[in-house]
Amino acid sequence: MEANKIVFIGSGNLATNLAKAFFDRQIKISQIYSRTEESARLLAEAVGADYTTSLAQVITDADIYIVALKDDVVAQLMPQIIAGKEGALMVHTSGSLPLSIWPDSVKRKGVFYPLQTFSKQRKVEFDSIPVFIECNNPDDNSLLKELAACITNQVCELSSEKRRQLHLAAVFACNFTNHMYALAEKILKQYNIPFDYILPLIEETEKKVHYLSPHQAQTGPAVRYDEKVINKHLELLSGEPEMQEIYQLLSKSIHRL
Repeated sequence: MEANKIVFIGSGNLATNLAKAFFDRQIKISQIYSRTEESARLLAEAVGADYTTSLAQVITDADIYIVALKDDVVAQLMPQIIAGKEGALMVHTSGSLPLSIWPDSVKRKGVFYPLQTFSKQRKVEFDSIPVFIECNNPDDNSLLKELAACITNQVCELSSEKRRQLHLAAVFACNFTNHMYALAEKILKQYNIPFDYILPLIEETEKKVHYLSPHQAQTGPAVRYDEKVINKHLELLSGEPEMQEIYQLLSKSIHRL
């Protein structure tokens, strides 16, 4: 794509993976901003960019600013983020923030939302990660599509409302599921059983939904509401009232569905 001067506002999990994906495809990153010097420096070094820990020192002549911050921080820092950058394309990466989070003074505004779970410690392959685009004008919409197409084969347009609904589903599918892994790990540690023992089970559960609907793939005592098994599990959780409640709620939900 045509060379554009890109700045990342943020150096967290998403920013780190996205900036590195751009860098791997020879898309130049001019500058990284983070309030933490180590975080800004490490990412800047990884992608051959300058860095700053001051929003006042962020360059104002970039073409695209990619804001990858926590939702509440975007709103809090908005005046500083947009100051002096008239004419640039301002883009956020949130699944839950609408396009309208950008104020009227921002004439070129967009969303660049990769739907994936990101961690700094693990590099993901972007080729099959869907990136959802939203923009307030056709030219910038084409620009963001072209930018996304440099890193993935799945580029889709999606409205703020549909993206918010997608993000809700993603929280159930990813964040809540991972929390179940964490609770399982806690149980296993309590009984000195290695977490590795359940990795094949986790892998097969994930594979099944590529071929069956999640509804069809559901197994376990809650499907048939086997009260003997359920009560034995609840007894094992007698010292963990919160986990007992989670177990009961999920079991009832599975059975009803």
